[in-house]
Amino acid sequence: MKKHWMLLAFGLGLCHFAHAASGPQAVLSFAEPSDGATVTSPFKVKFVVAGMAVKPAGDMTVGTGHHHLLINAAPIKEGESVPFDDAHQHFGKGQSETELKLAPGQYKLTLQFANGAHQSYGPAASKTITVNVK
Repeated sequence: MKKHWMLLAFGLGLCHFAHAASGPQAVLSFAEPSDGATVTSPFKVKFVVAGMAVKPAGDMTVGTGHHHLLINAAPIKEGESVPFDDAHQHFGKGQSETELKLAPGQYKLTLQFANGAHQSYGPAASKTITVNVK
């Protein structure tokens, strides 16, 4: 009987671990600009996340991460690292807004949330809008 209880406790522990590993889900949005907005460069971009807390890069606390702004780039697969290049801006200090300077044209802006090691939480933790820069 004691063996069964140990197996049950171990099984429950594994279920808890699996749930904790997947963690909470981040829901991303832009406070500004709105989707389809026409803006003049430079313009302010404000990030919002619900379901997770914003922490600086390096902090690997479960349920936390930081923002990345992707310019004309697709959301990043879960677990993949966000590249360090001009199309992938990192906000590793925990910032929730920036001023963006872009040449005139139409752009897809994608907000991507990632953990403290810059590993993406996946397309479910991203939000894409289109802006027109005058």
